[in-house]
Amino acid sequence: MTSLRPLGSSDLEVFPLSLGGNVFGWTADRAASFAVLDAYTAAGGNFIDTADAYTAWIDGNKGGESETLIGEWLAERGNRSDVVVATKVGAHPDYKGLSAATIKGAADASLQRLGTDYIDLYYTHFDDTSVPVEEIIGALDELVRAGKVRAIAASNISPERLQESLDVSDREGLARYVALQPHYNLVSRDTYEGPLQEVASRSGLAAVPYFGLAAGYLTGKYRAGAPVEGARSSRVEAYVGTERGDRVLAALDEIAQAHGAQVPTVALAWLAAQPTVAAPIASARTVEQLPALLAVGELELTEADLAALNAASA
Repeated sequence: MTSLRPLGSSDLEVFPLSLGGNVFGWTADRAASFAVLDAYTAAGGNFIDTADAYTAWIDGNKGGESETLIGEWLAERGNRSDVVVATKVGAHPDYKGLSAATIKGAADASLQRLGTDYIDLYYTHFDDTSVPVEEIIGALDELVRAGKVRAIAASNISPERLQESLDVSDREGLARYVALQPHYNLVSRDTYEGPLQEVASRSGLAAVPYFGLAAGYLTGKYRAGAPVEGARSSRVEAYVGTERGDRVLAALDEIAQAHGAQVPTVALAWLAAQPTVAAPIASARTVEQLPALLAVGELELTEADLAALNAASA
């Protein structure tokens, strides 16, 4: 059984792959979502990532559909205490931004949809620079003190605002971010590496990267000359046929063959081996897509493997 990892300075322990809930209510309907969640937890997975805004981008949806499906699954399975549920605030159509009132109102709405009285990990989805960090951290601290949130985290935030937030927590004795969710993968390294990663490392934050497979590009199924189809095709097209993208896929192919592993497993294993990273996020819309993702916990890349991937993705 794959061992769990500590999440920063929190008392949360998580599986080395966080299951992305962005597909629930979008490309995975209720039955498919439940099947994926069942298979993930049956394999030892315990870390589910969602957001109150998922899936507001679909015509006819209001946001919160993913949380609702997860909540219904938790209720049917009776396994709330076995699962670390992470959700986010700041992008729901009815709760945009990070004012104190918005954060507290959005948290209550998420709790209701999830059918629970606590959120394990609560992220600010996108920083709101119109709100002082003192107000944001103060509101999150109230949620922690009320028992509604166990630990807090940030996503899509500048190194400067992240450091300022941590300084406020330390100075005022308030709840402190334990994790960071950056955009980070083999074809998007500069979105995390550098000042943001340095703040996380210096401050003991765990990174939980999103777009770990670059919207599917790093699964290897999208190659130059082949048609790019699917719900995320516009994102994938940015990588297909590029010199860097081709180099990365070639290195992934070679290492996957050497280990008898699948390409997405190698891509996620590289991510999991990076400094500060606790668990990359990847989503599956079918049970058949899960094994290659779950295998990240068992694949240990060699120093030579990591060096080859670092060189290819530079």
